[in-house]
Amino acid sequence: MRKHLEIFPVTGLPEVAAGDDLATLIAEGADLRDGDVVSVTSKIVSKAEGRLTYGTRQEAVDAELVRVVAQRGETRIVQTRHGLVMAAAGTDTSNTAPGTVLLLPVDPDASARDLRTALKERYDVNVGIVVTDTLGRPWRNGQTDLAIGAAGVRVVEDLRGTTDSHGNVLAVTEPALADEIAGASELVKGKADGVPVAVLRGLEDVVLPVGEHGPGARALVRDAEHDMFSLGTRESARAAVLHRQPPSGPRAADPALWSGLLGDVDGVRLEAAENAVTVFGDEPVTVGLVAERLAVLLHAEGYGVAVRPGPGSEATVTFGSRSG
Repeated sequence: MRKHLEIFPVTGLPEVAAGDDLATLIAEGADLRDGDVVSVTSKIVSKAEGRLTYGTRQEAVDAELVRVVAQRGETRIVQTRHGLVMAAAGTDTSNTAPGTVLLLPVDPDASARDLRTALKERYDVNVGIVVTDTLGRPWRNGQTDLAIGAAGVRVVEDLRGTTDSHGNVLAVTEPALADEIAGASELVKGKADGVPVAVLRGLEDVVLPVGEHGPGARALVRDAEHDMFSLGTRESARAAVLHRQPPSGPRAADPALWSGLLGDVDGVRLEAAENAVTVFGDEPVTVGLVAERLAVLLHAEGYGVAVRPGPGSEATVTFGSRSG
């Protein structure tokens, strides 16, 4: 357990412009020591790298997103090319000239590596770098800073397999160290105060040796296969109806998936066969509704699904692996 941690704001930095040398600006404004972690707001990294574009924020978001996760009016939560899920693709119009929009760095991990290397080569100091940005979070009001880029720091502390004070084996405990560093540093930074850089001292055990940059903040991005919340509520409902994929191969299903489907429906029965469920009933409309509900249930579990009307009042829902 760490006994002591200090966080210092780096004050007096000038307004950063394209081409500015961040390593020099930070080193001249801070008394850096080996083992320090430097937390840098992504906005000054973007400014130094010339990531300023002209036009509206909506146009900038369109250019930066790879998919829309959720949308309410003009507010969009999107996934960026970095894999980050955030409002407005991380674009910013604060502290920029009217008609301009600031974008995220092209590769925040590479930016962190370059800054760390420059500080070592020019000032002979081995520090870790965390590039931060402000994000909202599902189920929580307010925003906090998270790591979008990192170099020379352990971004995750894997405690799985260790035991707690009662001897219980920890199965899922993996503190996101880089995010914790970002959140702690924000306590002394802030847009309103014009303090984009902070130094954290007391984390020597987190800083990697010279030449070892680590996996970067990209390692904190959960891939789509393990993302249980890859779409917003409305978007999930629309996808279940409008974007279903037909089955491309066999895949077994547990009948428990559709257990309870007929709890409030009279005169309808189901017959399950291999990779298909047929819905029978007296009313074609009711049969169709039940078949669609069944298709949605299967789609939500990752099945490829197709609904085919049959003779009379019946419909067959086939399922299996997704196509493509």
